[in-house]
Amino acid sequence: MPPLAVTASGLVLMVTVTTTGIFGIMHCNDEVTPSMSTLKPNCDQSELSLLDEVWRRPDRHDHVCPAQGSNKPLDNMVDAATLEKLEAGFAKLQAATDCKSLLRKYLTKEVFDSLKTKKTSFGSTLLDVIQSGVENLDSGVGVYAPDAEAYSLFAPLFDPIIEDYHAGFKATDKHPAKDFGDVDSVGNVDPEGTFVISTRVRCGRSMQGYAFNPCLTEAQYKEMEDKVSSTLSGLEGELKGQFYPLTGMAKDVQQKLIDDHFLFKEGDRFLQAANACRFWPTGRGIYHNNDKTFLVWCNEEDHLRIISMQQGGDLGQVYRRLVTAANDIEKRVPFSHHDRLGFLTFCPTNLGTTIRASVHIKVPKLAADKAKLDEVAGKYSLQVRGTRGEHTEAEGGVYDISNKRRMGLTEFQAVKEMHDGILELIKIEKSL
Repeated sequence: MPPLAVTASGLVLMVTVTTTGIFGIMHCNDEVTPSMSTLKPNCDQSELSLLDEVWRRPDRHDHVCPAQGSNKPLDNMVDAATLEKLEAGFAKLQAATDCKSLLRKYLTKEVFDSLKTKKTSFGSTLLDVIQSGVENLDSGVGVYAPDAEAYSLFAPLFDPIIEDYHAGFKATDKHPAKDFGDVDSVGNVDPEGTFVISTRVRCGRSMQGYAFNPCLTEAQYKEMEDKVSSTLSGLEGELKGQFYPLTGMAKDVQQKLIDDHFLFKEGDRFLQAANACRFWPTGRGIYHNNDKTFLVWCNEEDHLRIISMQQGGDLGQVYRRLVTAANDIEKRVPFSHHDRLGFLTFCPTNLGTTIRASVHIKVPKLAADKAKLDEVAGKYSLQVRGTRGEHTEAEGGVYDISNKRRMGLTEFQAVKEMHDGILELIKIEKSL
């Protein structure tokens, strides 16, 4: 007879240890059922802890795309161990009634059952999509795409999440063609230099023919780094610079990049749980131009993060530099693009234009009236973050403010939304 665990309120957990892992049968209110996916979402904290123990069993983080390290043809069947982990993960989500993630909101039992046995040609499963959100119940979104195909195969989950996050971009909508617009019409949002400390515009790109981080082999990481390094070495003029591989980086170079705030670190717990940091630091690197106003991150979260930045509020100059670089690189490296979703990225929040235009702006009066700040941000589809980015607090009234919408509009329109919103914030700050 398998061991039973009974909590104070009646959760019965039967755990069977097999050669493939642990299978748990659980239910609240003294009922034992043969499927974790039927768990009623009314468990208390102790019961949720038991669910978490099943989810966190020792081999949980060993899960990678089945194709890794193998030359064998991919089997279209999802293996039993992966299915067991999926059932445990779904049960944990359903029991976490305080979880506000878009994953929990849209991964219904019907959607879960329709997707749990599916696998892309890269070997990715639903587990690769949801494991970060299951591990981190405080996630805002909770899903990542392990490869480009995942957006189509797991569309019943991705589509409603995309619609929710990207302001109503429906499954029937089509992202417009790339259009950087009239770059000369974008100006300086703070010519007096009173409010804006720095300006940054970045975009993400994925290289055609490669999966995303969770499904890349060590050899593929190295191959991609070589391609990116050789491509960037051909940049000229203002963009000319040097590529610095993270592997074997000299201490003095490392310290210099840290001092310049250029060096990215191994991913946070959300990326770690998504298996986005495998073989670190292999295949990762940083390129920057001689003026330190242009960066490319290789294989941080996305294959490429192309970044233009400088001190002050001259958004136009920063945007023009980014457009020049993105167009130049695209001539040399083909990017993954979807007819409906636009440019493809690891996280669905960055799809479409992938553009994030941001400023570090000091607005101490608005900081004291957060409701007003949030009101303006909502009107112009702006995202307000703390001084040091997502999941941080504002320091001294300094916020990181950017465009939130990336889909259903052009690159130019995304930057223009941020441009107009920042002008409005400055106007209100002056009036207070």
